[in-house]
Amino acid sequence: MGARVEIRHGRVLKVHEMGCAKGTVMEVRDLFGNMPARKKFLKTASTELAHIEEVVKNYALAYPLLGFSYQVDEREVFSLPAMADDLEARVRAVGGRRAANAPLVRLDEAADGVRVHGYLVPPDEMVGAAGRLRIFVNGRVIRERMVVHALAEGLRGFLMKGARPAGALFIEAPPESVDVNVHPTKQEVRFQRPTLVQQLISLAAREGMARYQRALQEELFVVPPPRMRRPEPSSPLPGPASVAAPASTWAQAELTFAPPASREPEPALGAAACPPASEPSVPPPACSVDADALRPIGQLLGTYILCEGEEGLVVIDQHAAHERLLFEEMKRQYAAGAVARQTLLFPGVIECDREEKRLLDRFAVEISALGVDIEPFGGDSYVVKAVPAIVAQLAAEVIVRDILAQLESGGGGAGSRTEAVLASMACKAAIKGGQTLQPEEITALLRRMREAEIFSHCPHGRPVVKRFTVSDIKRWFHRG
Repeated sequence: MGARVEIRHGRVLKVHEMGCAKGTVMEVRDLFGNMPARKKFLKTASTELAHIEEVVKNYALAYPLLGFSYQVDEREVFSLPAMADDLEARVRAVGGRRAANAPLVRLDEAADGVRVHGYLVPPDEMVGAAGRLRIFVNGRVIRERMVVHALAEGLRGFLMKGARPAGALFIEAPPESVDVNVHPTKQEVRFQRPTLVQQLISLAAREGMARYQRALQEELFVVPPPRMRRPEPSSPLPGPASVAAPASTWAQAELTFAPPASREPEPALGAAACPPASEPSVPPPACSVDADALRPIGQLLGTYILCEGEEGLVVIDQHAAHERLLFEEMKRQYAAGAVARQTLLFPGVIECDREEKRLLDRFAVEISALGVDIEPFGGDSYVVKAVPAIVAQLAAEVIVRDILAQLESGGGGAGSRTEAVLASMACKAAIKGGQTLQPEEITALLRRMREAEIFSHCPHGRPVVKRFTVSDIKRWFHRG
């Protein structure tokens, strides 16, 4: 037995028992019968239906064990069966094309009675459109800038400028520690311990991306069976100053591509974009690691490394990959207080205006820790005696002025400002786009990627790796 309740314009008309299946059915008709003025302020039918669909999807995510069916004009838009989905499957079903096939980033951290968990779309697929991140607090969907900011902070270095996190994030906290009466729609909340919640969200994002890196490494660099492996190259890996073997010694079916006829001019050190700048050889890894799971085929435009993987074609942006590796190495050096310096044979003298002198005084400790030795030289002059070794090929004046500009405009805390400078340095020192690499250099780069803790994105958030499965390639040529 169930109950049927009829309400018209706020007045209860009927309540009686009736036979019914399990579940609840709610029907709304003639919604604006007694308030026609409200109807005039509605948007188009497609807009209002989109709002309704979003409400249904939010409930479907909040209660993944319940079944939901959404129909418009007797046409089924989607149907999610009851007791059939776990949270990950429900996120995929509701998240659209981007979440359906991507390897989702799992989040799960807890402390002091608060738990943060959920699934995010990988950074490669994250978009700038608002509303793609659905946030739930104790089962209630909310909109909270603090949560979005904390999540973006945890994903720093993986999101491109303008991109927004996407997926579903769930926060579970004791009800008495959450104030839900901040806004009439109850879409905003206040936490009794906001700092704890922020820290857990950022930590969950960082740990989730660490797991994502390990899974990606295993997929890319898993050693294939011996019968499928290519023979080891006979020549050793080159050192930083060694001469690479001729390209003809690589593979019998080597593909060569001419570099582009011209390239864009290189930006200043503090620029947000990150085109390549210098031409160092990729140094060999500290230890020998088999990277034959990715079999190099050639270079495209002297910028992208093409590899045959176990599942299809793997394309690697050589500049973005090397930039991330250099950035992580510089971060380790900076954390240890041992950034490699290059003493200048002929110290550089620069003239500074009042604002630049103020910045030199304000950031003196950070500038020294970044590997720059600079001292007053009388009047408005300063002498630069050493610079970071990674950008030693640049003029001392360019290095100092760009560091000052980056520190001044970096925003955030000291850590984020410093990382911005290190990222720009790594960008300038990384392999150029359009630079032809020898086979040994490509092998060394792949091995370093395999050993790295973080490698999937450059410090500015650009992806390093793109994969095309055999099925994708067959579809290109209509091979079924």
